[in-house]
Amino acid sequence: MPAIHRRNSIPVTIGNIRVGCDAPVVVQSMTNTDTADVESTVQQIAALARAGSEMVRITVNNDDAAKAVPYIVEGIRAKGWNTPIIGDFHYNGHLLLSKYPATAEALAKYRINPGNCSIGRKDDDNFRTMVEVAVKHQKPVRIGVNWGSLDQALLTRMMDDNSRRPDPLDARDVMMEAMVVSAIDNAAAAERYGLRRDQIILSAKVSGVRDLVDVYTELASRCDYALHLGLTEAGMGMKGIVASTAGLAPLLLAGIGDTIRVSLTPMPGGDRSDEVRCAQQILQSLSIRSFMPQVSSCPGCGRTTSTYFQELAERIQLYLVESMPEWKKIYPGVEELKLAVMGCIVNGPGESKHANIGISLPGTFEDPKAPVYVDGHLFTTLKGDHIVEEFQVILNDYVQRRYGKQLVGA
Repeated sequence: MPAIHRRNSIPVTIGNIRVGCDAPVVVQSMTNTDTADVESTVQQIAALARAGSEMVRITVNNDDAAKAVPYIVEGIRAKGWNTPIIGDFHYNGHLLLSKYPATAEALAKYRINPGNCSIGRKDDDNFRTMVEVAVKHQKPVRIGVNWGSLDQALLTRMMDDNSRRPDPLDARDVMMEAMVVSAIDNAAAAERYGLRRDQIILSAKVSGVRDLVDVYTELASRCDYALHLGLTEAGMGMKGIVASTAGLAPLLLAGIGDTIRVSLTPMPGGDRSDEVRCAQQILQSLSIRSFMPQVSSCPGCGRTTSTYFQELAERIQLYLVESMPEWKKIYPGVEELKLAVMGCIVNGPGESKHANIGISLPGTFEDPKAPVYVDGHLFTTLKGDHIVEEFQVILNDYVQRRYGKQLVGA
């Protein structure tokens, strides 16, 4: 498979993580706890980090939240995580960062939305203050333009200019251009106030898939800053997953994007870590990064009236999720493992041979046996009531034999 040639962006160091240029595309997420609740926030950051979030953003919106930040960072470090914690600032960020220097120092990065500070009004003092605090503490900044809070003075001016053109552009195109101009202009302002180019990340968040592709394609062509990708307000469940995948995939395949987030609306009481796993799966499906052994399984048809293969696929998938936190510590490379759980003879043996380990369960009217293939060759045939347990033993033995060897001489 041909390699994806990444856009040559300026590398940025965020805590212990390097992003941009030839560094791996980084997965990040954001808490939805009350930041002032230190214990709940620490627990959620730990859960997100355990799921694979390599950076976590927290809301810093009032005095209590700002006071809590150093304790949150201390708490997450006490749990053994070095995950960079990013502060999300909007209307009063200049006040909070100035008032609480311990918070400004504890955070690994600041996220500033120019449209929600003083940009576009009579001056840019609030924006400048936040940048100057970042310079003082040598922290990188993400300048995050969002079409829901775009600099209205800039947009109005560009709309007025467009209306005077002999061939006016569509309003949507002017909006996309305004986002690109806002991001680049604010990055230039940040540099004037002392930030280095290797301390700046840009984002231009929209909630439409075609808009996302268009605005980032244009932004990437006009600057070499590192870029954070994400579909803002992606939605809930299937809609959010599909829309995020449809928007991120063409950009990532074009080499655009240095960090990503999938902004899913969680179900009430749902698992916030779902957005992390979704982002990882997008990257892994595009062969950009590997995070978890992959299970190929057929959708089922009239030949597979039994649900047994579905149950096996589900149990194996769950077993992998539960095993990976320990496996990735002791079995380097196990995330590349490929499994196949197939439901009948039509594609079962062939698909199983393409996987590291594959099992072809009997379909309707087939002999009640399940051939297991290991690295393309028939390894054994399972029968009876303990196929799941026996297949799991084969899986464990294979992981230990293949990936455990890499520890020798390490």
